[in-house]
Amino acid sequence: MLKQNPYQNVRYQWGAYAVFFALIALIPLSMDDAFLLNQLSTYGVYGILALSLSLCWGFGGILNLGQGIAFGLGAYGMAMTMQMQTQDAADPIPPFMLNNGLDALPAIWEPFANTGLGIFLALAVPTLYCLIFGALMFQARVSGPFFAIMTLAMLSAIYTVFIDLQYLTNGVNGISPPQSLMLGSLEVDPYSTTSFWGVYIVLLVCTIAAKLITLSKFGLIVRAQNNDAERVRFLGYNVAVYETLIYTISGLMAALAGCCFAYLTQYVSPSQFDVSFSISIVIWAAIGGRGSLLWAILGAFIVQGAQSYLGDEFLNTWILILGFFFILVVRFLPTGLAGLVETLLGRLVSGGISLSPGIEQPSKSSE
Repeated sequence: MLKQNPYQNVRYQWGAYAVFFALIALIPLSMDDAFLLNQLSTYGVYGILALSLSLCWGFGGILNLGQGIAFGLGAYGMAMTMQMQTQDAADPIPPFMLNNGLDALPAIWEPFANTGLGIFLALAVPTLYCLIFGALMFQARVSGPFFAIMTLAMLSAIYTVFIDLQYLTNGVNGISPPQSLMLGSLEVDPYSTTSFWGVYIVLLVCTIAAKLITLSKFGLIVRAQNNDAERVRFLGYNVAVYETLIYTISGLMAALAGCCFAYLTQYVSPSQFDVSFSISIVIWAAIGGRGSLLWAILGAFIVQGAQSYLGDEFLNTWILILGFFFILVVRFLPTGLAGLVETLLGRLVSGGISLSPGIEQPSKSSE
């Protein structure tokens, strides 16, 4: 009787999630370095981003090179909300608008004077964007590399728009709210354990939601259309609807990451729409394993952690090192580090003997 690879066992996968988040929960209990805690919180934001792309690309087969759009829109929405919290009725106009010659608050900024409405818009606007853009593309059966190019084009266009609309966005300087996010009477200090817990609770909720989606009938159809969209259409399913929904859900998660990023850094700029940043998200998911939710998160942790501690040492050479490592992974580990772990576990269970090609080969979307 052939033994199942534990990597593909759903109960073990839930167990791995539990161990991962339990270890995360121990961090603030054993650390009193506020700067490092803030840095680890930022890694959690990147983990949410990698998770969102894994859901869209790894399971849905939709390579999105513009994941930074939803992230950036969410971050700007949160930064605008935080900025308006520092303004009052007597002084409603942010200083950078005065420097740009405005004498009245633009209408597009007015809803962000209400914190609840501002946070809602920070999530709703990028989600609505993904819903409309996805529906337009997938109904026209734009997919594969053509969809990737379209997302890249939109990313570049939005990057340019946010720089040009300086009187609304402060151009390349971005928005720097002068104080932390206020939720009622609670001040969310970005260097506090409260911020840390906030980010990782969002990551936990997104991980559970993404996992349940992949295990549902909806997730099964999404994975099926990833393997053979025409056959799924032949069975009577509207592939475009499923593609649009998984793309939109992915965008909502990216927007959540953007909101967390803004309150952690108290800064947002057009660099969030930069092509290199969105490509970095693809690299995180690819190195960790785009077909694995947990390993996509770990991919973000590994790459960003290495960049934090090695990037200053190697400066611009770090980009070359990262590119070289990415090429190695794509060439020898097409399913990322997750595929390597899956293969090793399969061999361990089979006693080092190949039971069948199906067991030895990492599954395309086993988690």
